[in-house]
Amino acid sequence: MRIIQAVYCLGRGGAERLTLDITRELHSRQDIEVKLVSFGKSVDYEYDTSGLDYVYCPTIPEISVLNPNKPVFSTAFADLVNDFKPDIIHSHLYKTEIITRGISYPKAKWFSHCHDNMKPFQNFGLNNFSSKRNFTNFLEKRFLFHRYKLNGGNRFLAISKDTQAYFERTAPDFPTTLFPNAIDFQKFFIDRNSCETGTKLILVNTGNFAEKKNQIFFIKLAEVLRTRNIDFEIHLLGDGGLRESVTEAVRKNGLEQNIILHGNVSNVAEFLQNASIYLHSATYEPLGLVLIEAMASGLPVVTLDGKGNRDLIIQGKNGFMLFEHDAEKFADAVLVIWNDKTKYKEMSAFAQEFARQYDIKAYIDRLLVLYQNALML
Repeated sequence: MRIIQAVYCLGRGGAERLTLDITRELHSRQDIEVKLVSFGKSVDYEYDTSGLDYVYCPTIPEISVLNPNKPVFSTAFADLVNDFKPDIIHSHLYKTEIITRGISYPKAKWFSHCHDNMKPFQNFGLNNFSSKRNFTNFLEKRFLFHRYKLNGGNRFLAISKDTQAYFERTAPDFPTTLFPNAIDFQKFFIDRNSCETGTKLILVNTGNFAEKKNQIFFIKLAEVLRTRNIDFEIHLLGDGGLRESVTEAVRKNGLEQNIILHGNVSNVAEFLQNASIYLHSATYEPLGLVLIEAMASGLPVVTLDGKGNRDLIIQGKNGFMLFEHDAEKFADAVLVIWNDKTKYKEMSAFAQEFARQYDIKAYIDRLLVLYQNALML
């Protein structure tokens, strides 16, 4: 089987990390040839591509307003596909979707990996033409649906029930399969039975500093924990446009000893393994690979409701989900776990067993079955 895994770029993010993990695991399998293709400039991910058949194929997607079914693309990707002759073309992220569907290649079976509810796929009414961006979204969706049919169909892989429902509603002519993402379980696993929990509460969060990730919520949480005389630290991993405003809020509220911003780090697993509980403040989360990674490290999770991450939380078993943005109640949930050491150990063990089902090896077994079934049609 010859497979292309295509992703827009290799910048930091859950989709990019998963694409690399998928490619690396496929590469280890017998009778599989896999090629990893990226189109954008960013190649700053902590996982390198050594040993993989990796091709950087610079491409900028363009769709003509006058003729949206005839995109203007570099021929590099078309040449690559015609030379490699893939059985499967599997794309990740929306920009990749636009680029890869710029070519016609019905000999392959096409898969679209839905890492979130891609906004341009929303159903349109007259009010959606009120802005240039909405009109562009309409043209792009029309272009994609045309190309899906031209290439013999399309298969969506949705990472959560929320995302599955979205694509079943917005793209009902093409099958959508619920297919939650995966992690390299052994990379994050640690035997918590041999670890002391210590007396200081070590909390950790990782993610891009964007509005939907809502790290500013941790300022209020820290103030609540401080008023309750808890000895704690919150470690924030990641970078992004709102990092400076969070840093300023930390300084303004005198929380420098409690909230530490580390920026992008290459040793996320080490931070998780040294923490007590994982915190997640996102207001929208398509699934939450970072939650699974934290659980694999034996961390109970306390999170706000982000819709997609509802699939990952079993209340009181591997963590707690809060449906109100209430720092007091969030702190209560953290301390319910932390103050009861027996409960902490039970939740830690359950979290690890829960995360084990998301291991990349079993994931690839299931993915290959999907590929094979598609090829038989």
